[in-house]
Amino acid sequence: MTRHLKALIGPSILNADLSQLYEESQKLLDNGADYLHLDVMDGQFVPNLTFGHPVVKCLRGKIKDAFFETHMMVEKPEQWITPMADAGVNQYTFHIEPVKDVIEVCRKVREHGMKVGVAIKPGTPVSEVEKYISISDMVLIMTVEPGFGGQKFMENQMAKVQYLRENYPLLDIEVDGGVGPSTINCCANAGANMIVSGTAIIGSADQAATIKLLRSTVQDAINK
Repeated sequence: MTRHLKALIGPSILNADLSQLYEESQKLLDNGADYLHLDVMDGQFVPNLTFGHPVVKCLRGKIKDAFFETHMMVEKPEQWITPMADAGVNQYTFHIEPVKDVIEVCRKVREHGMKVGVAIKPGTPVSEVEKYISISDMVLIMTVEPGFGGQKFMENQMAKVQYLRENYPLLDIEVDGGVGPSTINCCANAGANMIVSGTAIIGSADQAATIKLLRSTVQDAINK
């Protein structure tokens, strides 16, 4: 069976009302989200602090079937593999920048039954992540500096996406940061198929319409 790329939209819940995390998450899924992108920050790799595995586990207790991706913006991603797997995470996406042995972290993530995502910040060359593609399920290209929501989209990062798509036609490539209706064409044409969008979806008056627009734009580019 030949594998085909698919457009997938994963709202970041970081910009939602976190006191209503379950309700906000369920609403996004009801409005057509393909997966939930959960931003985990440790106050070290990035200056901000969000939530950890206890919150994710509580969310999984109420939302049984959705695909959970944790974006680990942390100094020691190896530290959280077991608790995140226990919390019911489907994909563990971590930044390679602070990690000494990326291959070992990838191996442990897979051993714990999760998919492997590898992420790079805007200042990291694509060649640094390319060496791990064979042991990963997905590459995340950050289109803002990680750590805060609501930043301006960095269009110059599309060269990395384009390079990966040209050289790895069936690779899942995710973009995260400043992505919404005004920047989705840029992402889709470069070759991204997994779209993380926070502010643009959460703050939309019609979340379902926004998710549908993002997905159809990406799927149209894939189908070309």
